[in-house]
Amino acid sequence: MKLHTIDTGFFKLDGGAMFGVVPKKLWGKQLPPDDNNLCTWALRCLLVEDGKRLILIDNGMGDKQDAKFFGHYEPHGETTLESSLRKLGFTPDDITDVFLTHLHFDHCGGSVKWNSARDGFEPTFRNAHYWSNEYHWEWATKPNAREKASFLKENIQPIAESGRLKHVNIGRRSNEENCYIRNVFPDFDVFLVNGHTDAMMIPHIRYKGRTVVFMADLLPSVHHLPIPWVMGYDTRPLLTIDEKSDFLDVAAKNDYVLFFEHDAHTECCTVQQTDKGVRVKDRFLLSEL
Repeated sequence: MKLHTIDTGFFKLDGGAMFGVVPKKLWGKQLPPDDNNLCTWALRCLLVEDGKRLILIDNGMGDKQDAKFFGHYEPHGETTLESSLRKLGFTPDDITDVFLTHLHFDHCGGSVKWNSARDGFEPTFRNAHYWSNEYHWEWATKPNAREKASFLKENIQPIAESGRLKHVNIGRRSNEENCYIRNVFPDFDVFLVNGHTDAMMIPHIRYKGRTVVFMADLLPSVHHLPIPWVMGYDTRPLLTIDEKSDFLDVAAKNDYVLFFEHDAHTECCTVQQTDKGVRVKDRFLLSEL
């Protein structure tokens, strides 16, 4: 197995939204915002190369929305999904599986693109199966008012219409119950969490004798390690606090490698217990493992 970082650029989000009830006086010292109170975040994905399988975990924002939409988020940077794949010698047609942690636009927007006539949409990865789970799919396709702006039909419905959609079997559950699904793919497990959005999937990948965890929006960045530092976007923030606390205890004990999707400066880190709680131990690139 080989793991590859797939950079798809950067975007901006409101600092207050990203840190919830944490005062700007505190988070602003770590991540100074611009004049519009926006902070820069990464759109970092992960490629799993394993035998005949090429699994892409999340895929960024895509490029099919209009200028007004992108004006809210200011996407920028020299790297794109396709350029990052091409640098590794791959194209979108080589991807066999697209694993979607959840269906917010900044995680799944690259799943779908305009067709050649620009009168409809088609899957970006035409040879791939797209993986979600039935609970999150139901949540995303019948969105609540809080998340409606993040669940965009043009990112989601074309996947189902293509016939390429598959669901991870997670069994029966409540919307506040975590579960651990073993061997979704070889050496690839999934931890299910519900604080950010319903039934978000957190991949745990066994790699070079370590466990690499793709953090998605359970921990968007190293700045979110303190337990109360929870995003305003989370639908169940108190549940996120419990999920973070439980996960970080296990991560510190087992020396997990945390791979960050949104941290603009830190790609990976390990964590350790301190007198202030779980904090960063070492920072490094995935390629340094």
